[in-house]
Amino acid sequence: NENTNRLLRFWFEKGTDLSRYTKADLKSVQDKLNTRPRPTLDYDTPAQRLAALINQAA
Repeated sequence: NENTNRLLRFWFEKGTDLSRYTKADLKSVQDKLNTRPRPTLDYDTPAQRLAALINQAA
C-alpha cells in the first residue's frame, strides 16, 4: 500500500481532488499501475498475477 501510494504521487499530489479527473484519466493511471512489474511479485505485474489466480481457480 505504501509503495502504491508513492507511485500514485507521480500522477497526483497528496490531497488532490480526484473528482477533477475523468474516468478515462483515472483508468489510464490504473492501467499503468497494474501493468508495472513489481519486485515483490518476482517482476510479474499485478494484472499477470490476477490472471494466473483466475486461471488456477477455473
